[in-house]
Amino acid sequence: MADGVQTQASEVLQSIARHINSLSENSKMTRRRALEGIQKETFGRKPELDNGVLEEVFSDTFKHLLKIVSDPVEKCRELGISLIREYFSFVQGSLGNLPYFMPVLVQRLGQQEIVEPSEEIRLQLVEICTLLVGKSKKKIAPYLDDMIKILIRTLMDPYPEVKKESCKCSIILAETIPEHFHMQSESLIKPLLQNIIHQHSKVRVSVIEAIGAVIQNGNNKSVEDVVSHFAQRMFDQSPQVRKAVTLVVGNWCLHLLDRYSFFPKLIPLLLTSVTDELPEIREMADSFWHDTGLKYYKENEEELKDKEDFAQPDPAHYPSGVERPNLGCRTLIYRHLSKILPALIRDMGDWVVATRIKSAQLMTTLIVNAEDCMTQHMAVLLPGLHKACSDEEKEVVKNVGRAAELVGYFVEPEVWCKLVLGAIKSSPGYGQLMVLANIIRGSQRELLKPKLEDICSVLSHPDTCRTVQTEVQSQLLSCVLSISQVCQEDCPPHGQQLFTVLVTVLALTNDDSIRSQMRAVLDILAKTHGLSSGQDLYSLYTKPLLDTFQDNYAMWNNFSVERAIFDALLVESGPVVGELLEDVIPIMVANLNPEKDPEIRLKFFSLLSRLMLNAAGTLDSQQRFGDFAVTVVKDMVIPNCVWKAGRIASAVRKTAVSCLWALLKSGVLPKEKVVTVMEEVLTQVVSTLDDDDKSTRLITCRVLMHLFNLLGTSIDQDRLHNISPELIKRLDDSSDDIRVAVSKTFLSMLDCFEKPYNVDLYRAHLEFMFKGLLVHLDDPEANIQEAVLEVLMKAASLQPAMLVKEIESVKHKHRTPKYCDALIEHIQTNLAVT
Repeated sequence: MADGVQTQASEVLQSIARHINSLSENSKMTRRRALEGIQKETFGRKPELDNGVLEEVFSDTFKHLLKIVSDPVEKCRELGISLIREYFSFVQGSLGNLPYFMPVLVQRLGQQEIVEPSEEIRLQLVEICTLLVGKSKKKIAPYLDDMIKILIRTLMDPYPEVKKESCKCSIILAETIPEHFHMQSESLIKPLLQNIIHQHSKVRVSVIEAIGAVIQNGNNKSVEDVVSHFAQRMFDQSPQVRKAVTLVVGNWCLHLLDRYSFFPKLIPLLLTSVTDELPEIREMADSFWHDTGLKYYKENEEELKDKEDFAQPDPAHYPSGVERPNLGCRTLIYRHLSKILPALIRDMGDWVVATRIKSAQLMTTLIVNAEDCMTQHMAVLLPGLHKACSDEEKEVVKNVGRAAELVGYFVEPEVWCKLVLGAIKSSPGYGQLMVLANIIRGSQRELLKPKLEDICSVLSHPDTCRTVQTEVQSQLLSCVLSISQVCQEDCPPHGQQLFTVLVTVLALTNDDSIRSQMRAVLDILAKTHGLSSGQDLYSLYTKPLLDTFQDNYAMWNNFSVERAIFDALLVESGPVVGELLEDVIPIMVANLNPEKDPEIRLKFFSLLSRLMLNAAGTLDSQQRFGDFAVTVVKDMVIPNCVWKAGRIASAVRKTAVSCLWALLKSGVLPKEKVVTVMEEVLTQVVSTLDDDDKSTRLITCRVLMHLFNLLGTSIDQDRLHNISPELIKRLDDSSDDIRVAVSKTFLSMLDCFEKPYNVDLYRAHLEFMFKGLLVHLDDPEANIQEAVLEVLMKAASLQPAMLVKEIESVKHKHRTPKYCDALIEHIQTNLAVT
């Protein structure tokens, strides 16, 4: 058999002898054909040569092929290296030539500068390295230094495929001879890390896998060098990269020899993947974490056995949809939380948005695993949560809110109340209130009940709830909502405080969404009282809230928060206002004192007008407002109609007159009440006919018309005749709207003259009125002429003959006799005057 192999090998050697000699020729084509001939006569022969024959042939030929690795022609090098690769792949005794081949590899790949210019050939050579390590097994150990030297260079190769193959070779090398490799492993970490941000995701994946194997089988101390880089890869856009990190870190947590030393660095990485956006990665990380806990428990069974034997049963009050981690996981977090938490809180304030989001997500996972262990870390945790709540990124805020809610599940109110409420007292900001709202949402009702008084007192304190910031107002509402939802029937003893918070927010907000949110929360609070809607709460709590104003309402100014609360309370409470007039009217009288700032009087008149628009549903809900009507007119309206210089004073007068108009129009001011203040009212109202403001004059006309309609002949006749010249004067107003309104007022005033009219006594007044009206019968504006004609037709009944005489005396002066003729015809037809 051996003779046959020898004979066949001799034949092959004879057939390729010429080709081997040709490898030294200067002609590149000759060398190329020689290499092709060698390949054809050896690995390309059909039928295939026996392994022993090939071994015999290449024992003489291999050294000649090594020269071709450095051939100046790329194609020749490629053919020669392909032959070498086939030799090492298929020939059993090929490793005997490793001492000759390894220096060649180092010379081509392990130099400071790139010696082999062809990317494809460099890739072939690295593939041969991988092949040699895999085939040599433990025998590669003597060449470890050479392999490390080569890999340090090839990992930095510009060709991505070479990088990937180098990573593969590093993994096999580390796993093949770990007992030798650990001495050299640190040499590969730096070149590997330089590739971890490579633009190709497949390269990044290969690098991460290689780092995993290198550290797993090498010096574990390198974990410290790579952790920060792995943390950055958690934000990688490629799921495969994040998956690779998770796989490596998970394996380290389970199998790394020195893992106990690095748990504080590895646990955050693994738990970060538990909240990854890809389900596959989440499941993988969760499985690794679960297994890590089990293994940790098994390795420390004696130490943890007592804890398990005397452990409390799974808590009944536990977050829904969350699976409780095993004892090993919880113990790991308990032991390392003090090292993990400060860094995590720091990352929640990082300038990179993605870092803040991941950190906030990790915080929720950490709290689930820490459970009541968080109690001793609250002083560190809360400031971080407060700050993160103000993050401009909604995803961060959402996860921080979830983290705070989980704190409520695991930390007792006895502990967190003092810290959280203390923070709110010091700085009642958005973050502090948001954390409180979420912690309450996660708290257990029975444990929270004893602390409700403290919580509600802080929330209802003026320093807390009297804010104009929309974000803070929103969180105040969230706090009340959380209390209502969690404490339910325990709320009524604290209902006044919660009601005060809600009304204060409503009073100070300019945001419609906050108003809607407040009313929704009010309805929920009402249900805790067994009431059907939030409106019912006003019956319970409006009077006590008004009582808190008794000591200071006389000192209110335009910026007083109490004034805004009073305003909101009266507008929102509806019919309850009618039950509390004894409390409400004195406050309004005091603040409509003419000595008060005009701004606050404007606010109160505006409030009064709004209430009067629906008097039956507000002030007069109990049909008692008439008892206070005279006070309203005499002490509130009339004093503010007195003329004073300035635009603000003018605005006050307009508002006061408007309020009087609303009062009269609402019907809550009966005639018998108005009669008692008639003189004062008419005197002041007539004076406002000359007001500089057009709107004031117009509203005054309407007020007079309403007064005339209401009082009729109750008005003193001399007073009426004194008013008519003022009305005639207003017919010269610059506004046509006012002139029309004056005409209508005249019509109402004419009904107030007693019948029969005393012509002898009031002849001069009547003549003046007829003459004044006839002047405007010739007005350029047709609508004014029509309005005045209607007045004159009605006034004619007082003394028709006198009016006809006046008409005849001025008719020839009018632009057109049309209206005079119509008036005379009316008198002759209806009043039988010729």
